[in-house]
Amino acid sequence: MSSGCHNNPYQKHVVSILKELCSFFLHHPDNCIEFWECPSRSKWHLHKAVDSETKSFRPTPLYPSKLSWDFSRKLECNDLTNRWEMIFQASDLKGNHFLNLVDGDNKLLEPLYIKGGLWLQNFGHSNLLCTRATRAITNHAPIGEYRLRFFPSKELSCPCGQYPIESRRHILHECKRFNKYWNPHRDSITHFVMFLEHNQSAFAFSNATP
Repeated sequence: MSSGCHNNPYQKHVVSILKELCSFFLHHPDNCIEFWECPSRSKWHLHKAVDSETKSFRPTPLYPSKLSWDFSRKLECNDLTNRWEMIFQASDLKGNHFLNLVDGDNKLLEPLYIKGGLWLQNFGHSNLLCTRATRAITNHAPIGEYRLRFFPSKELSCPCGQYPIESRRHILHECKRFNKYWNPHRDSITHFVMFLEHNQSAFAFSNATP
């Protein structure tokens, strides 16, 4: 039993409850539990009162839910997320060129494992959009700013002819080649995705579908 309890926290929780029930039954011969079946179709006059009292009853657990599998899983997930956030905020680990984006409440997007996270749920429906968004967010895109870091002998200027180095900021806020959608709040995840959707050549390779 000890091995099973160690492997499954639910078993330990059940054993604790059974021990308490045994003590209750042995304490007095009149101690018992009665189960009444009260289906609504029986139209029992006390059914409504029983149903209301049952739903409003909020028992105080004798044993903390820390023994349950659900609590253990939640605790582990929260711990993982907290460590992920600490690592993520270290600029030398997430990258000095990482594009910080905010949500609709102007709050910085943080790592989240629920429903694809706060980034992926906005563009995960399209592989091409997800690819271009990832390039833009990490600044690993086929643009002059990237070539300057890794291929300085390559062409660095923007094709618009107005900027000596084609940078991510220039593409998002200034470049006249991408004027199908304009909004100064490009740090918003919503406006960022809208910009990519309306300018399909942004952060894409030259041979990609326009």
